[in-house]
Amino acid sequence: MIQALTVNTLSRRHGAVGAVDGISFAIAAGEVFGLLGPNGAGKTTTIECLLGLVRPDAGSIAICGVDARAQPRAARARTGAVLQVTGLPDKITPREALDVFGAFYPSPLNTNVLLERFGLREKQDAAYESLSGGQKQRLALALAFVGDPQLLVLDEPTAGLDPQMRRELHDHIRAMKAAGRAVLLATHDMDEAQALCDRIAVIAAGRIVATGTPAELIAGSGASLEDVILTLTGGAR
Repeated sequence: MIQALTVNTLSRRHGAVGAVDGISFAIAAGEVFGLLGPNGAGKTTTIECLLGLVRPDAGSIAICGVDARAQPRAARARTGAVLQVTGLPDKITPREALDVFGAFYPSPLNTNVLLERFGLREKQDAAYESLSGGQKQRLALALAFVGDPQLLVLDEPTAGLDPQMRRELHDHIRAMKAAGRAVLLATHDMDEAQALCDRIAVIAAGRIVATGTPAELIAGSGASLEDVILTLTGGAR
């Protein structure tokens, strides 16, 4: 099976705190993989390491077979991402942002198609500062898709989205899966995780404490996925 992402013994400290402590996991092409855990568990630090935003202290990361630490630009060319906070210049428009981001990729998706797909056609020439929170999140999603990524990394992507756009994003994730692309989804929404994820890794205090399908994680417990996660992470939210 082709691995879109392989992480081996990844570690990262913030001062005296071990934010990520030797975690390992892999995501196959065509798989939606959830990363669940309470705030401060290490989810965002893991994602920042994958994207080259912070440098790991140890471990390896391969994206579609490319060593992300040795060849960061080649790895980023295969990756799209939505982080919890997206910052853009106040005066840039959605069309300009998509054109600029697209220029960094060898085969970007068409700007007009993305504006339509993510409901930004009417705001295509509006300044970023004038967009609502939901519209800014829609633009962040469009920017994640602009490079036609093999690996899509989503950190709480549905925060601030209206119900319709939330459903549409779920459809986009399923379409990525059907096209053989991989998705890493960090979320606090247990219904979302159970509906979308093929497998889930539960992270607590920088370590992965359980991995399996949603059905495997709740099997025999008689509890909801949320209750199982709370038990595995010591009740933290």
